[in-house]
Amino acid sequence: MSITTFGTERERVNSHEQSFRTTLGRYASQIALAPSIALTVVFVYGFMLWTIYISFTASNMMPNYKWAGLAQYVRLWSDPIWIRSVVNLATFTVLYIGLTTIVGLFLAILLDQKIRAEGLLRLVYLYPMALSFIVTGTAWKWILNPGLGIEHLVRLWGWEDFKFNWLIDPQYAIYTVVLAGVWQASGFVMALFLAGLRGVDEDLVKAARLDGAKAPAIYRRVILPLLGPTFLTVVVVLIQQALRTFDLVVALTGGGPANSTHLPATFMYRAAFERSQLGVSAASAVMIFMTVVAIIIPYLYTSRRKNHNE
Repeated sequence: MSITTFGTERERVNSHEQSFRTTLGRYASQIALAPSIALTVVFVYGFMLWTIYISFTASNMMPNYKWAGLAQYVRLWSDPIWIRSVVNLATFTVLYIGLTTIVGLFLAILLDQKIRAEGLLRLVYLYPMALSFIVTGTAWKWILNPGLGIEHLVRLWGWEDFKFNWLIDPQYAIYTVVLAGVWQASGFVMALFLAGLRGVDEDLVKAARLDGAKAPAIYRRVILPLLGPTFLTVVVVLIQQALRTFDLVVALTGGGPANSTHLPATFMYRAAFERSQLGVSAASAVMIFMTVVAIIIPYLYTSRRKNHNE
């Protein structure tokens, strides 16, 4: 082989290597993400589709792929515990969103006054959000226990007739879940509102003050109307958290007393692993999923439309 031919061959090899490196660099991110995407498709979306299919089969203790139509959904909506869990979810969601929003907004307005030790107070308010729901539920279970917590402490102070037994009262137990949930999420909501408050145009506030408006009127008529997107975000996030509340109930009440604090997520787990009703559990999972989709799609559509108009 001549020197000229060898040089041409070497240039061709180098050209191929350069082209391969260029192609590899162009698609490096896609190649790196490919395993994660494959695992997500199989273990997330694949199991989602499997769950939807199982909800239309005759599955009971074990998967049974015989088509049964809407039979599992009929069984689901005929179960009094499921009906109770749906009612509990409505009660929990309304109170959870309302109280958390009020407390979070109040704390944000308080910190927005440029008070001393703002950093320390913000850390204190955000600390509960760093705890897991299991820890929160366990702590509030001790606090609300009639023999150990608030009732016992107040009686030691001399009020021997004082009663605060919501934790063991089926009529009021769901409100203990609300109380613990509000305590944990208020700091996060405060952070969202505080970011919104710090983003308000100071010129509008100054103009309102020049017109003689007091602080309450400024917040009510100027600042709060500008926080509409923040309110929407807070509501959507809290609804998602309410729908997937599981470990807080497990740690605090375990679904009791007398199944009075079950939520759809805890019902789904109990149906699958304690009552051996795989099909009913799958049907309840589909109902939860459809509820989330019904909330997320309008939110995404509204956000996209707003960004498009801007």
